[in-house]
Amino acid sequence: MGTIGEPPISNGMISIRGICKCFSSNSVLKGIDLDVHSGEVIALIGGNGAGKSTLMKIIMGIYQPDGGTIYLNGEKVNMSKPSVALAHGIYLVPQEPMLFPNMSVEENIAIGFTDKKKELHTRIVDIMSQLGWEIRLDRKANTLSIAEQQLVEIVRGLLRNANILILDEPTSSLTFNEIKSLFQLIEDLKKKGICIFYITHRLTEVFEIATHVAIMRDGMITLKGLVTNFTKEDLIKGLLPSEAKIKNTEKSEDEIEYSKLEPVLEVKSLSGYGFRDIDLEVYPGEILGVAGVVGAGRTEFATTVFGMDEVKSGNVLLDGKDITGLSTRQVLDKGLNYVPEDRYLNGIFKTGEVGINISSAFLRNSSKFFLNTNAEKNLADKYIKDFRIKVTGQDQIMGSLSGGNQQKAVIARVLSTSPKVVILDEPTRGIDAGARCDVYAIINQLKKQGVAVLLISSDFEEIVELSDRVVTMYQGRINHRFNKKKITLDNLTAASFGVYEEGNDHEIGE
Repeated sequence: MGTIGEPPISNGMISIRGICKCFSSNSVLKGIDLDVHSGEVIALIGGNGAGKSTLMKIIMGIYQPDGGTIYLNGEKVNMSKPSVALAHGIYLVPQEPMLFPNMSVEENIAIGFTDKKKELHTRIVDIMSQLGWEIRLDRKANTLSIAEQQLVEIVRGLLRNANILILDEPTSSLTFNEIKSLFQLIEDLKKKGICIFYITHRLTEVFEIATHVAIMRDGMITLKGLVTNFTKEDLIKGLLPSEAKIKNTEKSEDEIEYSKLEPVLEVKSLSGYGFRDIDLEVYPGEILGVAGVVGAGRTEFATTVFGMDEVKSGNVLLDGKDITGLSTRQVLDKGLNYVPEDRYLNGIFKTGEVGINISSAFLRNSSKFFLNTNAEKNLADKYIKDFRIKVTGQDQIMGSLSGGNQQKAVIARVLSTSPKVVILDEPTRGIDAGARCDVYAIINQLKKQGVAVLLISSDFEEIVELSDRVVTMYQGRINHRFNKKKITLDNLTAASFGVYEEGNDHEIGE
C-alpha cells in the first residue's frame, strides 16, 4: 500500500491520486489516494454515504472525477467511459444484479462478446465448474433468486478475464456454501495476480479474505494498511467520527421502565423478504431506534409491517389487535403510518401543489362526494406554520421545494392521520443541517404527544441523539438490543457490523 503524496508506483496495478468528486455543493470524495498491487485484495469499508460506491464508479468510468488521476501499471489513464475501463481489464460486480430478465443465464453472461458461441459456452461451463456453482444456463434470468443473480454477475466478470475486479457486497445474498466457494475463488485469483477491491460491511470477512484494508469516512480515507496490522476494534474506531467520545457521553435523561407499560406495537417472530424472526415492542411516547447498514433488512421490515410487502410468517399487533397481512389502507385506518426512505419515489406528488401534498391523507376522511376545501387549507396552513415549511404559498409546486422542506411536508401528511405509531425511515437523508434540526424537533414533539416512533436510520449519531432504546439489525435479523445507557456510537457501530460482544462496552479514546 502506498501513502499520501508518493508518486505512482511502477509495479502497482492501480494507483489513485487525489481523486475528488462533488455533486452540486456536496463534496463526496475529498482527495483519495490509494494503491493496490498484483495479487492484493483490499477491503474497502465505511458507513453509508462514505463515498465507496462513488470511488468505484469513477474507476469504472461511470462517473468523471472533478480532480485527481488514475494510473494503471504506472501509466496515466483517462477513464472517460465504462468501455475504456473494460478494455483495461476492470470489471465491477454490482451489489444489485443488473440482468436482462427475459434472457437466459448464458445469454446474460455472454452478452457483448463476439467469440464463437461454442467457445464461450465451454469457457462459461469451465468457470462454473471451478466455482462449484450449479445454475442451468438455459434458465431465464427472471426465474433466478437474488443470490443466483449475484453469481451470474460474478461469472460475467470472470469471463472477461478482468485483472482488476471490483466486488460490491458480493456475499450479501449468498449462502454459507456459496460464500465458501467465492472465497476459494478469490484465493485462486490472488495467486493469479488479480487485483481485487472488496467492498463489505462484514468485518469478519476483512480478516478472512483481504490482504489490505482501507476505511472511508466522509469522502476521505481515514485508515489504511495491511490487515495484519489491525484488530476489529481498530477498524470500528476508524469508522467513527472524531467527536464520537463527546457524542457518546451526552446521556442525562432517566431511563423509562417500559416493562411497566403496555406496548402499542408488537412484532412477533416476523419474517418477510430480506429479514426473519423479528421480535420487538414499541411503547407510547417512545422512540425505538433501528440501526444497521445497507442490506441489513431494515426498510424491508418497515414496508412489511406497513402492509406494502408480504408477510411470510409471524404477527404484527397494534394496541393488542392483530393487523398482520392487512393492506396499507387498513393499516393506516388502524393507526400506523410510514414515512418512506425514498421520498421522491414513494413520498411526494412532485408536480402537485404543496397544500395538496400535505392534505392528501385528509381527503380519505372527507365526504365521498364533496371536498371540505376550507378544512384542507386550514390543515395545510397549520403544518406549514408548525413545521416552518418555507413556501411562497400552498399552491407552490412540491418539486420546487428544497429537500428539507419536502421532507417536512411528507411528515406533515403522515401526522395529519393522527397515528398511534409512526415509522420514520431515514427521516433526514439528503437534507441540510437546519432542516435536520427542525425534523428532530418534530420527532421529539411526537414523543411528548405520546406517539410511538420507530426510527430507522443509518446515521448512528441520529440514533444516539434521539432514541430511548435501540435494536440493531445485521443480515436480516436483530442481533443486539441496547437500553439508553448503552446507546453509544461505538456500541452501535460494532453491533451493526456484527462484531459487538456483550460486556465489552467502552468509550472511544480509552
